Amino acid sequence: MPRSLLLAIVLAAPLVLAQDWQDLMPDPSLAGWTRITIPPGGEVTPGEHWKVDTSTHTLLCYGDQKHEWLRYDRELADFELHVEWRFTPKEGNPHYNSGVFARTNADGSLWHQAQAGLAGGYWFGETMVDGLKKRLDFRHQMTENRVKPAGEWNTYDIQAVGPKLTLSVNGGVVSTWDDPSMLKGYIGLESEGYRIEFRNLKLKVVK
Repeated sequence: MPRSLLLAIVLAAPLVLAQDWQDLMPDPSLAGWTRITIPPGGEVTPGEHWKVDTSTHTLLCYGDQKHEWLRYDRELADFELHVEWRFTPKEGNPHYNSGVFARTNADGSLWHQAQAGLAGGYWFGETMVDGLKKRLDFRHQMTENRVKPAGEWNTYDIQAVGPKLTLSVNGGVVSTWDDPSMLKGYIGLESEGYRIEFRNLKLKVVK
């Protein structure tokens, strides 16, 4: 094929641009994010519970035995989410606990969570199955525990494509969940009694 013809075909083809990654780190006012109690329907405790450190570009959750989640206020269908997190080490043998929500409804009454804890990363949550709300837990299907000890940074990469949720921990896929009942929803971060930091919150919207 003549080079001039090949060039003409290339120039005539539709231009497909790769999706850009969006930095989701909130500003100190937490604009665009909402604190929601767990279980839903309560009132959040007044005072500073989530703090953005602009010097280190990290989001700190104090824990303080409060159970709630911080919801990003944009409903999403298919997407990729990158989150890095670490617990602040605590004396004794605490049951560190937090999580990253995906395709959760607005008040959190139906939810999918990528568990963040030293026992490993895996999907669990409460969703609709055959018209009834049911709790599902995929801990025993987790391929391996790739979570690092408290004080070290962990990387979660979450993909939501069609009915499938995929969780990669520190570079390896460890848990998947097929749920055709929730093809869109909200993402968020959980506070469950332990001090935890988040950084490099990045989102790529597929549709």
